[in-house]
Amino acid sequence: MGQDIAPFQAISISRRAHEMKAAGKRILHMEFGQPSTGAPQAAIAAAHGVLDTEAMGYWESVPLKERIARHYLETYGVEVRTRRIAITCGASPALVLALATAFNPGDRIALARPGYVAYRNTIRALNFEPVEIPCGEETRFQISAAAIEALPEKPQGILLASPANPTGTIIPREELAAIAGVAKRIGARIISDEIYHGLSYGPKIHSMLEFDPDAYIVNSFSKYFSMAGWRLGWLVSPEEGAQRTGAYIGNLFLTAPSLAQHAGLVAMDSRDELEGHVDVYRANRALMLDALPRLGLERIAPPDGAFYIYADISRFTDDSMVFCLKLLEETGVATAPGVDFDPVEGHRFMRFSFALSTDEILEALGRLEPWFRAQPQR
Repeated sequence: MGQDIAPFQAISISRRAHEMKAAGKRILHMEFGQPSTGAPQAAIAAAHGVLDTEAMGYWESVPLKERIARHYLETYGVEVRTRRIAITCGASPALVLALATAFNPGDRIALARPGYVAYRNTIRALNFEPVEIPCGEETRFQISAAAIEALPEKPQGILLASPANPTGTIIPREELAAIAGVAKRIGARIISDEIYHGLSYGPKIHSMLEFDPDAYIVNSFSKYFSMAGWRLGWLVSPEEGAQRTGAYIGNLFLTAPSLAQHAGLVAMDSRDELEGHVDVYRANRALMLDALPRLGLERIAPPDGAFYIYADISRFTDDSMVFCLKLLEETGVATAPGVDFDPVEGHRFMRFSFALSTDEILEALGRLEPWFRAQPQR
């Protein structure tokens, strides 16, 4: 029998937001981590051309796999053979594939808390055991080699993300190398979620493949490439696991959408347009960081990358879900409650996504500032 898992509370927030929108309320969506921009224009044009000329069908694009392999060489100096790359229907199936092919039922997977809600729930749904390591300000809300090594019972797997969700923090090169060293010493397999690569506001982002060539790497076209609705991602498996991954993907998911694969190939060479999106996020981040103290939110995780700010709201509430619903009802600004990302401490945190247009960020701040000023403090 399958395991019970907790619901994604931000979906409840979003559902209510859409009800309000249907009733005529203007809603500003800061609850989900999805770009407000669409796919690159050249990718959309390529998709139109394919629609006009091809029937399409089940297919895995060899040119796309070759382009992804070139991306690893050009960006990280790492050679990845195309047979290690599986094209997936987004990052979520890639995570399922990595977990299902790398571990046995009952295996323990270490991960940071706070962390993306689907990590612990997917681990649990597949009958593995999530081992959440509490990560606070002293480690910039990120997992560390020391914390993994200090676990009384060594895990079979380590799941990490850099940049991270919900905090946007980036793990430095030295710490990634140290984590890879600990994993090798204790015999743990690493899964690295790298879907926010390309979204940095200063620190350099490194792939775990630079330090552990046998790591599983999850990535997606949803974030940097602004193609969330196209449902396209990939998984890099170690050499010895690639054949097993291929068998699993063929049986569980068949193939990723053909149209998305054609568009994704073109998107990978649309860098000027995509870097323009990053410039917008950078401006939005600056606006948010300037405004947050005026909202009474001085304690935040340092948003090095991605497009999130994870803020301590304990001066206002000890129930982030109720707080976010109240905020939505009274301002029309949808946000994510911290309990999604941390079931222990998340009741006193909330997450803002700034992957909107700059005009929308300014509008949201215009609503948020007077609302927060009016809230009683505990």
